[in-house]
Amino acid sequence: MQDVTQDMDRISFHQVRTNPQKEQAGTLIREYLQFLNERIKRDYGIAFNVEAMVESDLSDPDKFHPPDGRFYLAEYGDAVAGVGCLKKLNEGIGEIQRMYVLPSFRGKGVGRAIVAVLIDDARSIGYRQLRLESLEFLEAAHSLYRSFGFREIDPYADNSMRSYQEAKNLARYYSITVFMEMDL
Repeated sequence: MQDVTQDMDRISFHQVRTNPQKEQAGTLIREYLQFLNERIKRDYGIAFNVEAMVESDLSDPDKFHPPDGRFYLAEYGDAVAGVGCLKKLNEGIGEIQRMYVLPSFRGKGVGRAIVAVLIDDARSIGYRQLRLESLEFLEAAHSLYRSFGFREIDPYADNSMRSYQEAKNLARYYSITVFMEMDL
């Protein structure tokens, strides 16, 4: 078993600002969302618009950017290893989105580091709660979130899929989704 604490020194974060950073982040988010979309199409018969989600993530100047949000590329050594975002959901409530670590960097503490940074940022912004939604088959992610104090909750208003899922499929989507929250 690899010593993850040793790997933590190799992880750094860069707020997505430049066009090259946006391209890198877009590639990671697209890969993540395509994986999710293919899986839910195959297993559940529903889908979402990956390109609309990526476009929104990259073009909205407020969605994941200061003062209310964060948009990070995580690097392991000199290589881009993952992405993670924080956005304002409601007054006093932030939401983690687009958490993704490339398969070749999993098990090195990158995901744990991304969650820790986003929680610290949420606290510094002044959020009192932090929420997220995750598909039921992402058990490793749920374990990671629980280790930080997240707990399962009922679906919350203003979750992101309302914008990208046909209304007729929302109930089905919610049935395969785990909604989580932690107090900060």
